[in-house]
Amino acid sequence: MGESMNLMPDSDILTLLLGATLTVKLVMTFLACMSLWSWAIIFFKFFTIGTARKRVMSGYEAFMNSEDLTSGLKAIGTREQTPLARVSTLAVHEFRLLEKADVNRERKRLLVKDTLRRVLKQGISKEMRVLTRNLPFLATCANAAPFIGLFGTVWGIMHSFHSIGQTQSAALATVAPGISEALIATAIGLIVAIPATIFYNYFLGKLNEVESGMVDFAGAFLNRAEREIAWASKAEKKG
Repeated sequence: MGESMNLMPDSDILTLLLGATLTVKLVMTFLACMSLWSWAIIFFKFFTIGTARKRVMSGYEAFMNSEDLTSGLKAIGTREQTPLARVSTLAVHEFRLLEKADVNRERKRLLVKDTLRRVLKQGISKEMRVLTRNLPFLATCANAAPFIGLFGTVWGIMHSFHSIGQTQSAALATVAPGISEALIATAIGLIVAIPATIFYNYFLGKLNEVESGMVDFAGAFLNRAEREIAWASKAEKKG
């Protein structure tokens, strides 16, 4: 009994990994690669999504505190590489194309709302595609890693039972190493899946805030554009 209790302390994790079967080694190597790639994505997205969120919130606040559309665009900086700047640049470009269009002013006023709404929506969708890139891999790790680890566990247990059949002995010393390496595969799968799940949900929450901020900006942009275009039209008629 005392000899059996000393088996695990003498068998460290590295020894178990080196002594694992080829299939279990491949499973654990694959899980290790998934873990490295998922952590690279986590660190990268933590910076990019956090930066985008701060810029969207501060840009929207600056836009709302401005007096008119022109000063609002200057406040967010249309030449800066920020989400709101890129979205507003697309809208301003389309607005200028409408101004040059060979149609009467009343027709332009009817077109501008639908056109700007469509362009703003396209700009927001483009920004969200960039921000969500590679996030599906985290979801894949969260869902698949435990099952991949479980596959390694099942394979290791099968190997242990095969060893029992070959040695004709069910002693703990015979089956313990195989079962241990099998359980390590499951543990590695959970180590990959748990951080991926946590950060995937965290990033989704932050992305919802970014998208809401851009949608609010688009609504404010449309309202100001409509008011100023209507005012310009009336001023021209009075003149």
